[in-house]
Amino acid sequence: MRAFVPILVVVAGLIGLWYFAMLPMNAHQAVLDAERAGAVVSPETAAERRDMSGWSLVTRNFGVVSQGVWAQDRPRLPAPHQVAIELWETTVEKKITSKRSLVFHGWITLSATLVGFAIGTVMGVLLAVGIVYNRAMDLSVMPWAIASQTIPILAIAPMIIVVLNSVGLQGLIPKAIISAYLSFFPVVVGMVKGLRSPDPMQLDLLRTYAASGSQGFWKLRLPASMPYLFASLKIGIAASLVGAIVGELPTGAVRGLGARMLAGSYYGQTVQIWSALFAAAICAAVLVGIVGLIQRVTLKRMGLT
Repeated sequence: MRAFVPILVVVAGLIGLWYFAMLPMNAHQAVLDAERAGAVVSPETAAERRDMSGWSLVTRNFGVVSQGVWAQDRPRLPAPHQVAIELWETTVEKKITSKRSLVFHGWITLSATLVGFAIGTVMGVLLAVGIVYNRAMDLSVMPWAIASQTIPILAIAPMIIVVLNSVGLQGLIPKAIISAYLSFFPVVVGMVKGLRSPDPMQLDLLRTYAASGSQGFWKLRLPASMPYLFASLKIGIAASLVGAIVGELPTGAVRGLGARMLAGSYYGQTVQIWSALFAAAICAAVLVGIVGLIQRVTLKRMGLT
């Protein structure tokens, strides 16, 4: 309860700011709609209003604007209740197999996210083990892994898709590879830090008992790396979801949350875009929560909590 009340206050404040921001964002369309309905607005000409800021229109037409910004069909900034209604209609009221269902589109994106996250996790763990146990990989692979993250994903995603399409790989695989590209780096960094976290005295103790390298890995380094690994996995799975959404944008896909956002931008359906954004945020929160639950169970069984 102590945590719930502050969260509720923050959420209420954000919703209040959201409604407040709708006034200048949607003022131009509200004044235009009022003028078409026969209301008297200021300034009278559309050319004069076009050069005015949103706040100036609000101050000069507050009564008109305050009535017309909350329920526009295609607002610049949709209202929270409009997004909530759209979410309800496209998740609960639509059949899962319907192409208007966010559950349907969410599963398309989620499948690429999970495949890419699995690839990125395995690749990241293997690279981390090689970096820790091989000096040459530490000096060569780690700088390249860091440099790879300086390339904007929006620039490299079309290249990956074009190359893979040329060899006949389409659909899930290109999006999964883009997801893996974003998710492997946090795993590499966290796992390297975790594998190097044991105290030197603990490593010396293993050498005193003539423990082999594999025994040192399984008995000391790997258990010590678990908290670092799970912290990285939480970041990686959220990044993987972003990668799956970005992977849908350059392909002109018709399925997935990214495709839903893209279609909304084509037709000016801002409510559709925001509902897809919130659906993606909910998916990310659920995925991170699942990783957190696995973390608690795993660390408890290992005696690390």
